Amino acid sequence: MSEIEIRPFAAGDIDGVFSVILPIQREEFGFSITADDQPDLAVIPDFYQSGQGQFWVASRSGKIVGTIGLKDIGNSQTALRKMFVSADVRGREHGVAARLLAELVAHADAQQFKDIFLGTTDKFLAAHRFYEKNGFIEISKGELPRSFPLRGLDTKFYRRRIGAA
Repeated sequence: MSEIEIRPFAAGDIDGVFSVILPIQREEFGFSITADDQPDLAVIPDFYQSGQGQFWVASRSGKIVGTIGLKDIGNSQTALRKMFVSADVRGREHGVAARLLAELVAHADAQQFKDIFLGTTDKFLAAHRFYEKNGFIEISKGELPRSFPLRGLDTKFYRRRIGAA
């Protein structure tokens, strides 16, 4: 097994980001979605890497195999978005999802954010278990901050408090 590297997104990573996210959305979960339907990914530096946000990639032998984004939504709050891991590196053996999330949480804590919110679809059952195992509590849509970037496919919502908040 090649070593997995977790690092901030760089401009040359965009094709690799789409090569991870789109097949999972389309082939694994049957969503009829395109790159154009996800304008945030076309402008990762402006959308995610602004304010105190960030976007990370996991790479293996130079190939992007995972993604995770942290959107600064103001008021010391953030939104976790675009967490995807290629099927061939999922699970505890590789630890890609856990490492991506750990990087995001460490960054959120260092930036003194109070909360991480996320929205997901009811189809991502393994993701629900992962989030719950990692300290996220399911909340209602009405408990989201007004600044949370809602997406049409989101039907389930979570919150994780950070630091001493």
